[in-house]
Amino acid sequence: MKILGIAATGMQAQQVNVDVIANNIANANTTGYKAGRATFADLIYQTLEREGTANADGTVRPVGVDVGLGVRATGVVRLNTQGGLIQTDNQLDIAIDGDGYFIITRPDGSNAYSRAGNLALSPEGEIVTLEGNLIEPAMVLPNDVQEIEITQDGLVLAYTTDAIEPAEIGQLTLATFINDAGLKPIGNNLMLETAASGEPMVGNPGDEAVGILRQGYLEGSNVDPIKQMTDLITAQRSYELGSKALKAADEMMQTANQIR
Repeated sequence: MKILGIAATGMQAQQVNVDVIANNIANANTTGYKAGRATFADLIYQTLEREGTANADGTVRPVGVDVGLGVRATGVVRLNTQGGLIQTDNQLDIAIDGDGYFIITRPDGSNAYSRAGNLALSPEGEIVTLEGNLIEPAMVLPNDVQEIEITQDGLVLAYTTDAIEPAEIGQLTLATFINDAGLKPIGNNLMLETAASGEPMVGNPGDEAVGILRQGYLEGSNVDPIKQMTDLITAQRSYELGSKALKAADEMMQTANQIR
C-alpha cells in the first residue's frame, strides 16, 4: 500500500510551504524584503499498465495505469517585484526605485548585495549599513558635515559648515543580475552571488536597466499579508487532508488484518 508514503510526501511538502509563508509574514515589515513562494513537482510514477499496449482482443489500450509516488519541494522562488516606498525624511535612508542592489562589503572582504537602504555613518564618517558593513564604493564624509544630499543618479554631496557649495564625496553604484532570483539569501537583508544568479553588472543609478535612488525613502517589503493568510489557510487544509489520507490508510490496513 503506497498511500502511506504518498501522503507523507504531501505533508512534508506542505510543511515546507507553511515555513515559507510564515517567513513571509514574519518579514512583512522588513525593509527591502522580497516574498518567497514554494514550488513543487510530482515524483516518479510506477507503471502498472503501459499506454498503447495491445489487449487480448486486438484493441489498443488508450491510457495506462500510472500511479504517482507523491510530491517534493523543488525550490523557493523569490518574487522580486518593487516594494512600496515609505517616506522617512531621513537623509541616510535611500530606496532603490527599479532594478539593482546596493553593494555591501562584508567583514571578510567579500561582497554581498542588498535592497535595504537604511544606512548610517560610522565613527570615521563612512557610510555603512546598520550592521556596520561598508557600502561600495567606500566614501568618507567630512567631520563638519551639516547635510547630505544623494541625487537620483547616486551622486553623494556634503554640505559643510562654512562652504557655500556642497563637496562631491563620491558616486554610489548598483549591481544588477541576469537572474536575481538565483541570489542566495543569508540574513541581515544580504544576498550572495551564485552560479545561478550570474556575475554582477555594476552601473550607476539611472543607467539603462538600473533603477534610480530616492533619498528620504525606504523600500518596504513586497509581502501581501492578505494573500499570505489565504495561502496559509490553503496549505493548512492540504496538510490536514494528507493526515486524513494517512488515517484512512491505517483504517484500511486494520480492516485487511481483520479478514479471516
